[in-house]
Amino acid sequence: MKLKQISVPMENSYDRLYQLTKALENEGITPKALTLVDTGNYGELRILVAEVATARQIMMQKDIPGRIDDVVAVEVENTPGQLFELIEKLMDADIKIKYSYAYAGVNQGKTVMVFCFNDNDKAIRVLTEKHIQPLDYNTIGMLEVAA
Repeated sequence: MKLKQISVPMENSYDRLYQLTKALENEGITPKALTLVDTGNYGELRILVAEVATARQIMMQKDIPGRIDDVVAVEVENTPGQLFELIEKLMDADIKIKYSYAYAGVNQGKTVMVFCFNDNDKAIRVLTEKHIQPLDYNTIGMLEVAA
């Protein structure tokens, strides 16, 4: 299953991340996972939240630009070679990883990896064929949103 992620281009200033997280916190929205990547004068914030539509409305009210992207999340055992094996299966199917980030999973001993692939639908098919089930909204604690 594809999940909806909010991506926010963000200038590198000390208070932009604060402003965004404060606006979400004021509405009771807690990030499930996030990554902030520095690309010079600007960065890219990628964030998973339970209430995607509400978060976007809050951001628009605060003039914070953003877009909704599809991502795929899977659990990986915290043992040597597990991530390598997952990536190898995707490479064998000619699926390219555009970016990825991780967060501590809900199950002890596992990490949730969030991926954006060159073809998310194909990646889901390949993962499922290899008996790796992509996580759904409920597992991550997100509310499902319309595609």
